[in-house]
Amino acid sequence: MLKKLLGAAALGLVMVAGGAMAKETVVWWDFLGGGDGVRMKKLIEDFNASHADTIEIQATTLEWGVPFYTKAQTSAAVGEGPDVMTYHLSRLPLGVSTGTLAEITVDDLASVGLAPGDYAAANFGAAQVDGKIYAVPFDMHAVVLYYNKDLLAKAGLIGADGLPTGLDGIDNFTAALKKLQEGGTAQPLSIHDGAGDSMWRIFYSLFGQQDGAFLADGKFLDGDNLDKAVKATTVISDWVKNGFAPAQVDYPASIALFTSGQAAFHINGVWEVPTMTDLHAKGELFEWGAIPIPTFFDHPATWADSHAFAIPNNVGKEMTAEKKKAVLEVIAWMNKNSTFWATAGHLPAYNAARENDEFKAMQPNAAYAKLADTAVFDPSSVLAGVASPVYDAAGNFLMPAVNGEIEPQEAMEGMRDDLQGQVE
Repeated sequence: MLKKLLGAAALGLVMVAGGAMAKETVVWWDFLGGGDGVRMKKLIEDFNASHADTIEIQATTLEWGVPFYTKAQTSAAVGEGPDVMTYHLSRLPLGVSTGTLAEITVDDLASVGLAPGDYAAANFGAAQVDGKIYAVPFDMHAVVLYYNKDLLAKAGLIGADGLPTGLDGIDNFTAALKKLQEGGTAQPLSIHDGAGDSMWRIFYSLFGQQDGAFLADGKFLDGDNLDKAVKATTVISDWVKNGFAPAQVDYPASIALFTSGQAAFHINGVWEVPTMTDLHAKGELFEWGAIPIPTFFDHPATWADSHAFAIPNNVGKEMTAEKKKAVLEVIAWMNKNSTFWATAGHLPAYNAARENDEFKAMQPNAAYAKLADTAVFDPSSVLAGVASPVYDAAGNFLMPAVNGEIEPQEAMEGMRDDLQGQVE
């Protein structure tokens, strides 16, 4: 009997050593706080519950922005990074240039049932640098136009379908703002014009509507792209100049202007959808909605970025085949279950999660789902993306122009020269 028990134990050890029964631990880093963080923790809990015998995610949330990307770079350089981490697609070029990120091949994706065609073309294109894949998109987040249905209905700006009408085109949007103002709306439009990041997102949307190339062949705002940038900046600065939007408004105040009923419109990221949803559920907010920002120029286009999953290039610590398989399974499962992530306001990057009946019934997300096809991602550059020199330049030049401190022409020339001076 003892021999049989010892034999069974030995067999068990062999099976574990051979990988048949081994449970893989996947070390995970993210930078997700607030409502995003709550939802991601739920997804991780669900994953761990459904893979209890095979894979366990051990997650850590770190500080968003520069601190996160700095830690990711320094940790990977000494082989101490995680197995998988969240990453903004706009920051991929810098991550690749520093050797922080490992390549993910089409075969890797196929091994867990994913393919490039499972994503919108612009989104998956932003996941590549020099034709190689370095991340798998998880969502798309863009800016949208939030609106107060009651104020717009009073001004005759709601169509038969219950959505805002007559807003496309600079003249039409200006007329709508003026009509609201003359009708007694305290503040027709609220924007976060006290910082460069929010201004960049609106500017880049309007710039993209003109097919502008912010960076091409190593040159910033070259040729007529400067003129397009000036036009985009002028539209935004005119909102402030004409009294439709207040100047130098910080982020919390820009939201408060809208949620208090003082502003009829508010331009902000989709990540504020949970804020509006929660307030409305508590009876503390009017009837509201969100749609893509109007088309002011040639065609629809809206700034977008993506939270994505990347695998660190941990120097001197090669990932085993079993570990990589587990990491890819984590990435695939998150994508295939990302309709829930849309409750944070984001658009799932994975087409099937964005095109199912559950998502189509989700409002206001379904009303701005077309952003997946009109998204314009930040220029692919080590100088671009969140918490980057481009965002710094937006704060130093674009923001002052919007607030009437310098002329749009001077601002765009200054922004161009500042960034061009940083090109190696």
